[in-house]
Amino acid sequence: MKLKFKTQAYQTAAVQAVVDCFAGQPAATAEAMSYRIDPGTGKRNTEDLFADGFKNAEVKLSERQLLENLQKVQRHQNLPISDVLVKVSPLNLDIEMETGTGKTYCYIKTLFDLNKLYGWSKFIIVVPSIAIREGVAKSLAITAEHFLEAYQKKARFFIYNSKQLHHLESFSSDAGINVMVINVQAFNATGKDARRIYEELDDFQTRRPIDVIAANRPILILDEPQRMGGDKTMASLVNFKPLMVLRYSATFKEPFYNKVHRLDALDAYNQKLVKKIAVRGIAVKGLAGTS
Repeated sequence: MKLKFKTQAYQTAAVQAVVDCFAGQPAATAEAMSYRIDPGTGKRNTEDLFADGFKNAEVKLSERQLLENLQKVQRHQNLPISDVLVKVSPLNLDIEMETGTGKTYCYIKTLFDLNKLYGWSKFIIVVPSIAIREGVAKSLAITAEHFLEAYQKKARFFIYNSKQLHHLESFSSDAGINVMVINVQAFNATGKDARRIYEELDDFQTRRPIDVIAANRPILILDEPQRMGGDKTMASLVNFKPLMVLRYSATFKEPFYNKVHRLDALDAYNQKLVKKIAVRGIAVKGLAGTS
């Protein structure tokens, strides 16, 4: 069986809301993306196959330009207008989408559009559990052909594993779209595996995995951030040195940062995107009071 995907207007609107926040950002040049990958102590005297890396180019827009773009998007969406850019990381954007409306598809499509328009190519999808992590990886796999037809590109993706750090070399050295999927416990817990991302490892040329990741200035996509531990997780995300953070959820708990799109439960129902749920009452008649 082969799944077929089609473009939905409401999903395109969610993608466009993010993309429009960077109107005027120039497409990345090779010079802006290139950098030298730290070879580690084990490779300093040898020819390093992965010496040349490709990172996300910096945002060239000023804070004033970003705020003006953000306010324009918010007016178009009839959202509360931000007076200032709320920055927990360098830039945070919130996208509210009701469960069942294709949130995962939307942020995958968004990363393709960000690459097409601005040249950004390094993305990390952060999820709250292993089950969701596997689901996201499956979505990336089954939509690959669909997006290949639309963008003539495929995204290389992998699930972060502290025992398979060679994937980080490919993530850093490849100039195409690269996506790492990681569950929050892999860097925000007290277990041995979680600590490895911050440690200098002999089997990784005495480098810290977090440093190799951060050198790429990745765009972080948070799936259901309200399930990730709040302030502690946001503090941990700083270590990734993200270019920006995009947060996708149906039920944000904390105050919004810079909301650029809203498709709530009522909107989803009115557009016939989700089924209506009705509650039927039960009445019991003819029983004695002691029954």
